[in-house]
Amino acid sequence: QVHLVESGGGLVQAGGSLRLSCAPSGRTFSGYVMGWFRQAPAKEREFVGSVNWNGDSTYYRDSVKGRFTISRNNSKNTVYLQMDSLKPEDTAVYYCAASPYGNTRSLYPSDYDYWGQGTQVTVSS
Repeated sequence: QVHLVESGGGLVQAGGSLRLSCAPSGRTFSGYVMGWFRQAPAKEREFVGSVNWNGDSTYYRDSVKGRFTISRNNSKNTVYLQMDSLKPEDTAVYYCAASPYGNTRSLYPSDYDYWGQGTQVTVSS
């Protein structure tokens, strides 16, 4: 069975940085669009950003533009979410996801076929 495994979450003060990583087990996702989503308590899962198959195109939700950066290293089969200038409202469980047919404007969870288990990011004020 295919899994995506996220790592790198934790507790950070406002203004700090974290880098999340996402790596698949069971197969390669080098040809897939990769997305990051997040879900805060009592809220719906929301799109954070995405990267195309070779890493030269990205797309972000407005609230993270200029602060978050998505990249991928297909030789390492890993996708990254660099989060800078973190705010308390960024607190959530962060998920990576893979879409075989989408593009960087694939904004909905239903656009993605494979998901990780999530990693908690907590930003204290």
